[in-house]
Amino acid sequence: MTYTRCPLPALAMPETPRLHANSQTVSLSFESSLIQSCMRLDAPDELVLDYTRAMMGFLLFNPAPKAVLMIGLGGGSMLKYLHKHLPDTDLTAVEINQSVIDMRHEFMIPPDSDRLRIVCADGARFVHKPPRHYDVILVDGFTGAGLPEALCTRSFYQHCRAALAPEGWLVANVQADTEQTREVTRRLGKAFSGAVISAESDEGGNDIAIAGSAEGLAQGLAHFEARWAALAPIHQEILAASSSRFQRALLKSVRLVPPPAA
Repeated sequence: MTYTRCPLPALAMPETPRLHANSQTVSLSFESSLIQSCMRLDAPDELVLDYTRAMMGFLLFNPAPKAVLMIGLGGGSMLKYLHKHLPDTDLTAVEINQSVIDMRHEFMIPPDSDRLRIVCADGARFVHKPPRHYDVILVDGFTGAGLPEALCTRSFYQHCRAALAPEGWLVANVQADTEQTREVTRRLGKAFSGAVISAESDEGGNDIAIAGSAEGLAQGLAHFEARWAALAPIHQEILAASSSRFQRALLKSVRLVPPPAA
């Protein structure tokens, strides 16, 4: 299959991804030594890093989304998991760095198809004029320096909200317990009228924020146990460490978020 090279702005200088392989895993990093993505060779569809498992928290609200948009590809861990375990879901991944996309074979990412596509583009620009509405948007666009400013502005989150279906959910990976995290949370709150919860990943270092509607959060809390029981065992397994944290966040947020206007 032939892939279109990514047209980048003249001043853009995307980082060079680094591939690390041993007898058990393949991983991806950028300028820093932090691992951005990791794959087990004997289980390429498994979510190895805890923050990727926590980002599946949207399944507690919508276990069968029709369309998912991912901003940031990395090693494609979440894309592969969703492709395998949500066979009826349409998947689009937007990645700004063509060199990352070029590693899709090393990370055993399935080829593009009628229900899966990888687009080389600026995620912030893509979501400004998306081709359709999405039930879930996953934002995981990190560089070696951290979370790019373009993927955490208030206008970016407003565009994400506009790109979501009426009952859609935005899930964002941000660094835990930093001033940037607190500012990102404030921006998310403004863009989503306060309907935001967050939970720290089990490994630490990452906060996973989920934003939607006040009504959606209230419904998520009211039906939490029933929805958990109805999840497929594989989803329960990956959410075992974070589900109680999301439930506690729901208990707190539903008391704070005003109900929608009549």
